[in-house]
Amino acid sequence: MSAFQGIWVALVTPFHNGEIDFASLDRLTAKLLEDGVAGFVVCGTTGEAAALSQNEQLAVLDAVLQRVPAVRVIMGLAGNQLSALLDMQREIQRRPLAGLLVPAPYYIRPSQAGLEHFFTTLADATQVPLVLYDIPYRTGVRIERETLRRIVRHPNIQAIKDCAGDAETTMALIADGQVQVLAGEDAQIFNTLCLGGAGAISASAHIRADLYVEMQRRVAQGDLQGARQLHYRLLPWMQAAFSEANPAPVKAALALLELTHDEVRAPILPCSLENRERLRQVLATLAN
Repeated sequence: MSAFQGIWVALVTPFHNGEIDFASLDRLTAKLLEDGVAGFVVCGTTGEAAALSQNEQLAVLDAVLQRVPAVRVIMGLAGNQLSALLDMQREIQRRPLAGLLVPAPYYIRPSQAGLEHFFTTLADATQVPLVLYDIPYRTGVRIERETLRRIVRHPNIQAIKDCAGDAETTMALIADGQVQVLAGEDAQIFNTLCLGGAGAISASAHIRADLYVEMQRRVAQGDLQGARQLHYRLLPWMQAAFSEANPAPVKAALALLELTHDEVRAPILPCSLENRERLRQVLATLAN
């Protein structure tokens, strides 16, 4: 079994004047490590990978690896052209890594057999563990439960980021024990941990990561009442963090805390003034 446990942060890519802000990236990763997170997902959805060139993605990865031990870094690998993904996979694997986060190919909407072929091909070619990213509302295709259960039997697929919103599938994957199940929907972190999930890959955990880590620790120790209290303390922030397109609210919150600049790449737009005020209020409450 792999070591994909605990709270992993789906890391933002800070920008300043249109360019990657490597200084802010380094400060942010250092702070989150101090807060006790298990690791980072680089160039995932929250990292705006779709708005980055391949060279930029690799530059972000290299910068994070200068600060963070390789066993605590997962790299996003997304696309819909399999041959290009295999090329990118080979390039990424020139670096030491904990794993690769791979969603279904977007836009194409392949059959279940096509999905199985897609993930199996990448798993056969990988030198590091794969984390399957099940997020049908972004890819446009649902991986059916039995298809998922077959795919994750591959020995190179060792975890799943679970964003499908199907509790029965979540429980089936946990009960099967073939992969470690990581909550991908932040409001479901507490539920998934209580069901036996291994942890989470969270965008909102940029803020008060220490509380997320403590919630996970308390569940592991059987202190469900204490973990539940932390869940409800964090819930208003989790909801605010996704009040607009991710990662705009997270970046706005980080800017309010003077951790990064509040800059995203189009077509994502900065958080609205109305939501920015809501974030300010939520952050003030969370700080107490």
